[in-house]
Amino acid sequence: MTADWLDRIDGEIPPADTTAQAAASAHLDRLTKPPGSLGGLEAIAIRLAGIRGGLTTDIEHPVVIVFAADHGVAARGVSAFPPEVTAQMVANFVAGGAAINVLARATGADLVVVDVGVAGGAGGADPTPAEGAERHGLAGFGTSGARLVQAPIAVGTRDMTTGPAMTRTEAVAAIEVGRQVVAEVVDAGADLIAVGEMGIGNTTAASAIVAALTGRPAADVTGRGTGVDDPGLHRKIAAIETALELHRPDPADPIGVLAAIGGLEIAGLVGAILAGSAARIPVVLDGFITGAAALVAAGLAPNLSERLIAAHRSVEPGHAVVLDRLGLAPILELDLRLGEGSGAALAVPIIRAAARICGEMATFEEAGVSGSD
Repeated sequence: MTADWLDRIDGEIPPADTTAQAAASAHLDRLTKPPGSLGGLEAIAIRLAGIRGGLTTDIEHPVVIVFAADHGVAARGVSAFPPEVTAQMVANFVAGGAAINVLARATGADLVVVDVGVAGGAGGADPTPAEGAERHGLAGFGTSGARLVQAPIAVGTRDMTTGPAMTRTEAVAAIEVGRQVVAEVVDAGADLIAVGEMGIGNTTAASAIVAALTGRPAADVTGRGTGVDDPGLHRKIAAIETALELHRPDPADPIGVLAAIGGLEIAGLVGAILAGSAARIPVVLDGFITGAAALVAAGLAPNLSERLIAAHRSVEPGHAVVLDRLGLAPILELDLRLGEGSGAALAVPIIRAAARICGEMATFEEAGVSGSD
C-alpha cells in the first residue's frame, strides 16, 4: 500500500486552512486581553486551527511515538556510545526508566516505542517483548512504561560508507510501519502526535540527509551527537563525506536519499509525519533527527511544513538549517540534545495551554469588560 500512498500523499496534505486560521485569530482578539499579548501562545493556537481546520480548544490525548533502529555506520566510531545501547535503551523505555518516560508522564502523554530495526531485537538479544509490552500492535495505553511495537524491517542498516544503508524496498517498508502505527494511535483517539527516535549513529545519518537535501557541506550540519570528542567528530564528518561522494544522492528523489544514507527509524518517522499530517493531526517534531525526517517528508509533500510544530531548537548545528528550510519557529530553546522525543514531550503542555486559551478564556462581551476601540 505504501508505494501507492506515497504517490498520492502530496494531494492528501493540502496547505493549512487559512479560513480557520483567520477565524482563530479573530476569536483570540475578542478574548479579555490586549490583541497579541499572549505572543507565541496565540501563534500556536492559530497554527492548530490551520492544521485541524477549525478552532482547537483542547488537546486531550497526546501520544509520543519513538522509532528505534541501529546503524551500520556506528562501526566507524561516530558515536560516544556502542551500538548495543540502542537495544538497552529500548528496554529502558519499556521499563519506564528513561527521560522520555518521565517527561511523557509529567505531561500526560502516552508513549509508544516502535522497533523498526534494532540489532538483536528490542530489549537485547532476546527478541521477546519485555513484560507489559505489546507485540505487533497497540492494545491500549496507561502503563508506566512504553507500549512496544515490534516491526523490524532489517537488523539495522548497512554501513553507508561502503554501500546503500537500505534498499529502496526496505526504506518504503519502514515508512509503512510509521504510517500504520499512526493510523492505530489515531484510531485509539490520539489528537496530537509527538515524534522522537533512538538509534546509536543516527545523528550521522541525519547529518548526511540534511547535507544531501540542502546542499550544505557536511561540516556545517554535523555536530557532536552523543558527545563525541574531536577525533570522533572528524571521523563522523569524514564518514558522511565518504557516503555522499559514494552515493551522490539526488535531492529530487527523497526516498532515494533516505535509502542511501538514512536509517530505518528515520524512515519510520517519515511515515508517521506524513500520516499524522494527512489525518489533520498536529505533529510535533522533537530535534535534529526528526527534523531530518521532516525534510524527507516535505520533499514528498511540499505543504507539509504548514502542518508541523517544532518543539525546540537543539544544539546540533544542522537543526537550525533544518528549521530554516522548513520555515518553522521552535517553541523552546533549552540546549537539548538527548532525542527520544524529550523536547516534543516538553512542548505538549504549552500546546495544550494554547488550545485551552481558545476554549476557556472569556470574551470581552461574556465578561462584561470594555474592549479596545
